[in-house]
Amino acid sequence: MNPDQLATLHLRCFGAHPRPWSAAEFEDLLQSPLNFLLARPQGFLLGRAVADEAELLTLAVAPEARRQGLASRLLGDFAAASRARGAEQAFLEVAADNAGAIALYAGQGWEVAGRRRNYYAPGLDAILMRCALPAKTNG
Repeated sequence: MNPDQLATLHLRCFGAHPRPWSAAEFEDLLQSPLNFLLARPQGFLLGRAVADEAELLTLAVAPEARRQGLASRLLGDFAAASRARGAEQAFLEVAADNAGAIALYAGQGWEVAGRRRNYYAPGLDAILMRCALPAKTNG
């Protein structure tokens, strides 16, 4: 997916809540060697890995492709890509009113680690979530 496609899908997924990212913002993010894009038809995840921590920057799945396991597959890919980059734990922020996303993350082993008041807008907090990324073991 190119930056225009990413921005179009991000807008379809999030509308104006919170503010969708522009093609220029995606282009800038993709320039950093710390950031990585995991794209599949109908969805994508943008992550960042620095030292032993990874951050899930955004996850978008087309509305018509939801509830088919794509987000879970992208989260699995994110964990593997983050571990390959040396991350031992990962973080994300999710809008406090996005119950579906919070349930998805919790179901994948993410735990609430904090709250950022008014992060997205006045009255719209972010839930900070954390997930351990243990190294895969054989056996």
